[in-house]
Order: sequence, then structure tokens, then C-alpha cells
Amino acid sequence: MSILKTFKIDVCQKDINFIHKKVSEYPWHEMPSDGGWQFGTNIDFMKDLCKYWVEQFDWQRQADKINKFDNFISEIDGIEVHFIYERGSGSKPKPLIISHGWPGSIIEFIEMIDPLAHPERYGGNVEDAFDVIVPSLVGFGFSGKPHRPYGPRRMASIFNKLMTEVLGYKSYIAQGGDWGGTISTWLGYDYPRCCEGIHINIMTVRHCEGPKGEEEELWASTFEKDQIPENGYRILQATKPQTLSYGMMDSPVGIAAWIIEKFHSWSDNKSDDIETVFSKDALLTNIMIYIITKTFNTASWIYYGREEEGGRVLSKEGKRVEVPTACALFPAEMSAWPPRSYVDRVYNVTQWTEMPSGGHFAAMEQPKFLIEDIRNFVRSLK
Repeated sequence: MSILKTFKIDVCQKDINFIHKKVSEYPWHEMPSDGGWQFGTNIDFMKDLCKYWVEQFDWQRQADKINKFDNFISEIDGIEVHFIYERGSGSKPKPLIISHGWPGSIIEFIEMIDPLAHPERYGGNVEDAFDVIVPSLVGFGFSGKPHRPYGPRRMASIFNKLMTEVLGYKSYIAQGGDWGGTISTWLGYDYPRCCEGIHINIMTVRHCEGPKGEEEELWASTFEKDQIPENGYRILQATKPQTLSYGMMDSPVGIAAWIIEKFHSWSDNKSDDIETVFSKDALLTNIMIYIITKTFNTASWIYYGREEEGGRVLSKEGKRVEVPTACALFPAEMSAWPPRSYVDRVYNVTQWTEMPSGGHFAAMEQPKFLIEDIRNFVRSLK
């Protein structure tokens, strides 16, 4: 077992004051009068958020929520990997690694960790307990910064070593959305002897033969049309991420606006109101993780890394993920799921759940739905 170093988030007040100063001095500019959110992040919301950020937001209170769990750092393949490690109740908790994506962080899962690890505290059965491992992706948050882009397949290799070599598990289950869904997919594909099963709430990989039949063809064409207004950030971060970083690394408000636009457009919000889904505290905690760790640039590199690894296609030979796979479909997911016939050619689907509500950030939007679906899946593996 590799050496683990304990970790605690500790940001000095001088750094917090500097961020507040940058936010309070931001030079507000024009926005189309009929803007709303259609042109990007709404300026009225941003002004209100920034006022709250400087006058009311308590970073230390949010950091304490993370620090109440055991946090560790371990060096794997020459880079430091940060992770929360909450050991579960009972005699046989099942190891579960949960991976976030962009523009998220470990904070997405902060309300899920304790119920997953200690279900008996929430009216559940201790036999459903997990050892919960929540890493910061390489280049994100409190993990190390790579010298050049890492793609999700390489991150999967590191996370497999985290589970098997660092923590000493013979087998484990992987879960994720966004890039975490891609990483979980590669864990199931590349490491089936160790990864017992995967649970995903997004499908980002593709079959080499493309869609077949009328239903799949319709999904593919609709998907491409729906992605047009969302593709700008993705193309930029997959081709010229460094250019973007020069402006963002010097602007807390810029980082906030870039990230919040995704939380607004990708979530199951009501009446175009982002606060029907996320509190200001939740949004700002996630944003602050990018700012205080100075990782906006290295986090964006994962898009470039995927292109170098070969893009979305899982296997040029048409192979699929053969470990049992649970698919949780949230209705407001911006990356719409293909028909089941297509998914079955990519995964060995053993559980298919169509959720009543929720969007891209499922762990934050509908944690109870996600927790129960994970439990049901792992019970089925027995």
C-alpha cells in the first residue's frame, strides 16, 4: 500500500480578501436588453451573486464541510491525487469510487458521502454501506497539475491504481457523471478484473459503427442540433484551452460566469431560475475550488486530452464494456441518451432507470434518486 498523506483545506484570509477585492472591483459592462440567459450568463444574476459573494458567503464554513471527512493525497504515476476517503459502516462496506467532471468538483458529492457510507444513520440498512472514495480529477481542485493534458482514459488508469495499489482493494464499483461517466466507462472497459461494475448518469462515448435504424438516426441528428448552442466552450477547450486561460486565471468573476452558465443551462431548473436547483453557497463553493487552487486552466485541458486519446469512440473494433452497467437517465441531461438499442451495443446494461426529474449535475440536483439507484445496482451484483 502506498503512503497516504493527510490533507486539509486551509486558505488564508489574505487570499480570500484578494478574491473579494477582485470581485468587488469588477468592471461591469453591457448586455443586450432582451438578454435573459440566451446570450450567456445573465448579468443581473451575476451582480446579485457577486454582492452575496463579498458580503455574505462564508468560505470557511463550506471548507469545513469537506474537512469533516478524511482527505488524503497520494502520488500515483508521478502526480499527486487528492481524494476524500470515508470508510463505511458495518463489517463489509463495498468500495465505491465516484468521479466528478467539468465544471464540477468534489463538492458535487458532499451531501451523498455520508448517506452512502452510513445508510443506517438515514433509516437505511447497514448492509448497503460503501467505502466512499471521491477523488479530485488530475488537474482539478486539490489534485496535482499535469505538465500537459491528461485525457479520461489516462485518469482511469490512475484511479484504478488508487483503488487497487494505494487503497488495496481487489475489486470496486465506479460511478460518475460528465467526465466521471467517461472515466467510469474506461475503468469498466480497461480493468474488468478489478472494476466489478459501473454506474453512469451520462453517456459520452460512441460506437464505432454509429447509429442504426430510424430511431437511432433521429436521436443522432437531434443530438447534434441540440449541441450547437453548447459547443462553443467544448471546441475551445478541446483545441485552444491555453488562450482562454489568460483571461480566466486573472478574473474570479470570469471563472464564475463561465461555470455558472453551464450550471444554468444543463440543470433541471424551473422558470429559468438557477436558484430553484442550486443555492448561491453551492455555486460559489464549486467556483472557489477552481479559484483558490488556480486550476481553471489545467481542468479545461481534459477536453484536449480526450481528443489526443482518440475522441468519443470507445473501440475501433466495436467492443463494448462487458462489466455490468447501470444507466441512470435524468430528463434534463443536456447530453441526451441514445435509444436503449444503441446503448446496449456499447455497454452490458443490467439496470436502466428513467428518473422523474433532474439534469446534468444529478448528484447535486437529485442526490436521493442517485443514491437509491446506486444501491439497487450494487445489490443486483450479488
